[in-house]
Amino acid sequence: MSFSDLSALNSQLSAPAGLGGLRGPTVRAVKDPFHGDLLEVSMGPQHPSTHGVFRMVATLDGEQIVKLKPVFGYLHRNHEKIAEGTSYLGSMPYTDRLDYLCSMSTNWAYAMAVEKLAGQAVPDRAQYLRVILAEMTRLVNHTCLVGFLFNDLGTSFTPLLYGFREREKFLDLFEALSGSRMMCNFQRFGGCRVDPSPEWLAAAQKLVADYPRFLDEWEQMLTGNEIMLARTQGVGVLDAKKAINAGITGPCLRASGYNYDLRKVDGYGFYPRFDFRVPLGAHGDTYDRYMLRILEMRESVKILEQAFRDLPAGPVMDPKAKIRGFRPKAGEAYGRIEGPKGELGFYLISDGTPNPYRYRVRPPTLINLTLLEEMCLGHTIADSVVILGSIDIVLGEVDR
Repeated sequence: MSFSDLSALNSQLSAPAGLGGLRGPTVRAVKDPFHGDLLEVSMGPQHPSTHGVFRMVATLDGEQIVKLKPVFGYLHRNHEKIAEGTSYLGSMPYTDRLDYLCSMSTNWAYAMAVEKLAGQAVPDRAQYLRVILAEMTRLVNHTCLVGFLFNDLGTSFTPLLYGFREREKFLDLFEALSGSRMMCNFQRFGGCRVDPSPEWLAAAQKLVADYPRFLDEWEQMLTGNEIMLARTQGVGVLDAKKAINAGITGPCLRASGYNYDLRKVDGYGFYPRFDFRVPLGAHGDTYDRYMLRILEMRESVKILEQAFRDLPAGPVMDPKAKIRGFRPKAGEAYGRIEGPKGELGFYLISDGTPNPYRYRVRPPTLINLTLLEEMCLGHTIADSVVILGSIDIVLGEVDR
């Protein structure tokens, strides 16, 4: 199709449709003084790789990306403003919706911020339980990420279904403990909502003990795959210096070789009691971001084994914790955790009333997404799908 043909096609696509509305761009011809005739391709939000709520506008020279603009906002729900009009505890279920794959750990980040604000203590058993649930959530998240990444590589669902099979086992446990598979609403200020039964702990321990065998099987199928190596090595390279300057955190930063993990840096919860290492990448490419998730899952299994072994007896809620009429004194606090996608933080200002005066979320996915163009420049449009998959986005926390 010639440049003039595309211009004519664009005119047709932009023409008023139906009740006078515009169809919106899909493919548009662009005249560039340096590159000549270019194409502008709008991908998403209704596209399998963009999860139905994200769009990227790529400008192409042939198949090569010369410019890429992320577009989001399709899932905006006014999360922060709603929280400022709701009681502190009333916002806990809303935090489930930020990263709907990781509600257990998202709950923890919010609870930690409120506990800092109120000077609330947490019993030892609850601290261990939080570590257990957070690391199980990391396994769920990274397993899904690897499955989706291979879907973006064109494997037509097989690895994803293997991952979902394992994820379902964790969701069964989350449902048995909290009453919900995904929107768990489990953490409370001063501990956890309920104590797990011995049967629940035994089932969770067995599932974790079996997980390395699943990872071995999965790696045997995926890691050495020739197509996977060709499509990911040297693709979407992110330099550590640029990542730090942009505020990138989590596996995307560590894949670039920079050792920064809040479980070690802050030592929050009881993480200093556990023996685990922080895997690092060497090249910062898509392959390193994949391998880092695999290695982090193996470290999570090590943490979980120690946590189950050392889990103390005792209450899971501080008896002095105030559930009703909760009014922290005036002040401000920032609580953050090493979420599966990076640093997840909540910043709160209290004016002594039942609602926060200011409620702010630091979502890792939004910040990690800011360098998408940097990672995609010079690669093909097909590579952009794989690079986006390796960042691990969830638009619930991007748009908020």
